Amino acid sequence: MQKRKLFSLAASLLLTGSLLAGCGDAKGGSKDYPTKGIEIVVPFAAGGGTDLSARAAAEYLSKEWGQAITVVNKPGASGATGTDAVLKQGSKDGYSVLVHNVSSTSALMGGKSDLTFSVDDYQFGAQIVEDPLAFVVKADAPWKDLKEFADWVKANPDQLTFTSSGPTAIATFSLVEFLDNVGGDFSKARMVTTKGAADSMPKIAGGHAVLAIQGVSESAVIVKSGKAKMLGIIAKERSPYFPDVPTVEESGLPPMKAKWWSGVSFPKGTPAEVVKKWEDALKKASEDPAFQEKLKAINAQGAYLNSADFGKFVTDETAHYTDIATKKGLRK
Repeated sequence: MQKRKLFSLAASLLLTGSLLAGCGDAKGGSKDYPTKGIEIVVPFAAGGGTDLSARAAAEYLSKEWGQAITVVNKPGASGATGTDAVLKQGSKDGYSVLVHNVSSTSALMGGKSDLTFSVDDYQFGAQIVEDPLAFVVKADAPWKDLKEFADWVKANPDQLTFTSSGPTAIATFSLVEFLDNVGGDFSKARMVTTKGAADSMPKIAGGHAVLAIQGVSESAVIVKSGKAKMLGIIAKERSPYFPDVPTVEESGLPPMKAKWWSGVSFPKGTPAEVVKKWEDALKKASEDPAFQEKLKAINAQGAYLNSADFGKFVTDETAHYTDIATKKGLRK
């Protein structure tokens, strides 16, 4: 009788332990995370700034954690296709990750009311990169600086064509701000739709559009190749990668607020412990000279923000672009 009681007690304890362990797994197995390969989705074509920063982070974290991290490009619908794939279709266990930027996030949500996701569907992880936006034109374009270009735009409003991944991408919002500042007419500008910077830059070099407003890192390769040139950048200081290119204010024009960034997020409901692990690892990366050298190799500038600060920034920026899109009749 006593043996049966002891056996029953042992079995109960074993079952309880198994159930507790199962609960830990249900919460994402965060204690030992990651225990398998991770997929990072980039909602743009390969070769752009978001893609390059995602691959730099993936390489660093793969070595840090000893697990394969695969970057998958899912372009389409101005970034909405890849974003939906993670936020609405991805797993909530930390193995489905989104590396996104301003165009696929705050600018997109500010300009569209019919998306499958909203800012409430993000579990923000951390910002990785902040990149000054550059005004890029064909290498043999007649303007020597941004002031000359602004004068031309005012005199020839119907001749301005610009590349953008969508009506409400950061390139579009940046152009709205620029034209408002200099007295141009946005309603007469014509957009050449692209799948991202890797698609935009060849269109500028080939003369298929007059202007691109892209991150410095995204436009660096084609500018350095001599096929395009920068007229100015939106920043408080000149880029260390292009010290000869003046800022908007140095060009004698009003300051601008628009900026490009990329960061890491997850579907809402991803375990806090998993998010914290990414947050901590990316903070460590931001302080690692070797990782910073990788960013320099792609002409990017590290700008870490933790989960809370990143989330607040994107939420505020989304509200800002929603207001602009509504006033300009861009919101659909």
